[in-house]
Amino acid sequence: MTEFRIRRLAAAAVCALALAASGPALAQKTETVDFILNWIAGGDHAPYYYAKKMGWYTQAGIDLNIMQGKGSALATQKVGAGATPIGLADMGGVLVARGKGADIVGVYNVYANSPQGLYWLKSSGIKSVKDLSGRKIGNPAGDGARIMWPALAKANGIDPKSVTWVNIDPNSKLAALKSKSIDATTSFYNLHHVFKRELGDDMGFLAWRDAGLNPYGNSIIVNAEYLKKNKDIVAGFVKVTQKAFAACVADPKPCIQALVDANGALKYDNEMTNWTLVEVLMSDKTSKTVALGWHDSARMAADYDLVKTYIGLDQPFDIKTAYTNEFLDKSIKMTK
Repeated sequence: MTEFRIRRLAAAAVCALALAASGPALAQKTETVDFILNWIAGGDHAPYYYAKKMGWYTQAGIDLNIMQGKGSALATQKVGAGATPIGLADMGGVLVARGKGADIVGVYNVYANSPQGLYWLKSSGIKSVKDLSGRKIGNPAGDGARIMWPALAKANGIDPKSVTWVNIDPNSKLAALKSKSIDATTSFYNLHHVFKRELGDDMGFLAWRDAGLNPYGNSIIVNAEYLKKNKDIVAGFVKVTQKAFAACVADPKPCIQALVDANGALKYDNEMTNWTLVEVLMSDKTSKTVALGWHDSARMAADYDLVKTYIGLDQPFDIKTAYTNEFLDKSIKMTK
């Protein structure tokens, strides 16, 4: 064996030993973080699954556990109690919960426009919110629409208690409408195409944002105590999520595929349509000019007044403590 070859082998052995010794130290340390959705996974949740598939959360030191939800009210309750550190919930309901003592902070706004909509059959004679007086509205018990209903009712001049709420499974809404066991239901706008397909020309619809009520919709919320102790984790989560939403706006195809791959019962075409409608809800002046995910201070103050006036707050609080924009990258904006 030549001296040159011996030196090469020795050098290779030294490098191998160095890499083996440094491997664990160089490995990315991750922390498992539970994240509860507002509902079962759908097109509006594609960015989280895409970022997870791409390894972006792992790169930020987060082993993300995405939990299926059963309504904004449940997500708010779990995050408020500290049972789950991060969640996705309707911001109006979050403000109501804060008024009851839940220490929750909004860190990223997903729906700049309210996604809530009312659906009914035109053949029932219903034409507006006022026509719902004395009628039955079917909805899951944990749905965020129930919390905000008093505000919509009062804004349209009817007694919130004039309707009867019927507990139904989310997948039973259309069947209940068709059978006329309920007179109306609520749903997010990103599922509008499903109602239109099933109800056809007999579909009655009113977006809450066109009925005098357009508070911020879904926002990512964090338990305040968790935020204090894990600011770096929350910062990483928000930065990755903002990046993911921007990527999915630019090219939704791989995002929807990641969603479908992780949730086998979903259909690609349906969730792509869902996502297209989500983009409408994400887009407003603030998301286009300030930053994607930004909570505007004037709108948050207006939402606080809306909740205080129409629903009531058990304990008044400073609205500025209910949200923060500190983790957002202002170079990332909504492009549509």
